[in-house]
Amino acid sequence: MSTIKIMPCLDMKDGRVVKGVNFVELKDAGDPVENAIFYQEEGADELAILDISATLENRKTRLEWVKSVSDVTDIPLTVGGGISSLEDIELTFKAGADKVSINSAAVKNPELIKEASQKYGPERITVAIDGIRNSSLPSGFEVVVAGGKKPVGLDAVEWAKKCETLGAGVILPTSMDGDGTKGGYDLEFTSAISNAVKIPVIASGGAGKLNDFYDAVTEGGAEILLAASVFHYRILGIGELKEYLKDKGLDISL
Repeated sequence: MSTIKIMPCLDMKDGRVVKGVNFVELKDAGDPVENAIFYQEEGADELAILDISATLENRKTRLEWVKSVSDVTDIPLTVGGGISSLEDIELTFKAGADKVSINSAAVKNPELIKEASQKYGPERITVAIDGIRNSSLPSGFEVVVAGGKKPVGLDAVEWAKKCETLGAGVILPTSMDGDGTKGGYDLEFTSAISNAVKIPVIASGGAGKLNDFYDAVTEGGAEILLAASVFHYRILGIGELKEYLKDKGLDISL
């Protein structure tokens, strides 16, 4: 088994970290730079910044947010939100990102995954897949875009397979049903994706207690564990989480 990584996520809006439930009812969760410094000191393996309203507001990621965080951290930084072209990816890397996460733009133009992977390497290209339950699709999960507002009639598992074929290095599935609820990761959704691809999968959406993270690895097949609410509101500490996972027999760097 691969070494498991912990990835706090900074959902950004109007220059602040925010967190909601099911992508709505957003509440302030602090300053991005202060949070980034804190998480690195706590032992985070990676960090994510998602500009959650970029696509909805039809604009690009605010690169000043990326730069301010990358200037104070040296762990791998994944940036998503409003990235829709090779030029956007280039500018995001120049601002200090190590990896990019593309979502709506990849659905609209799948060739972007292939072009970006060929130019920068698969390991720097993450495809985020937001999903909702839809029993009419083969896997039971449908892709939604535009910040979770727009279903597109695409089977989430088939889309994950296609993304891998096109050159994605990581898949980031988020269950709309679980996001921000602290009720546990959507293991059915996570495992459906991880069982369908060979590349690393990031568990996202709904972590609330220590065993949720363990279940995401053992039942969900995730290699990277992303969370926001439990870290932002100091419900769980990263050091505490890592000790717990190591005691449970997982390969994790302390």
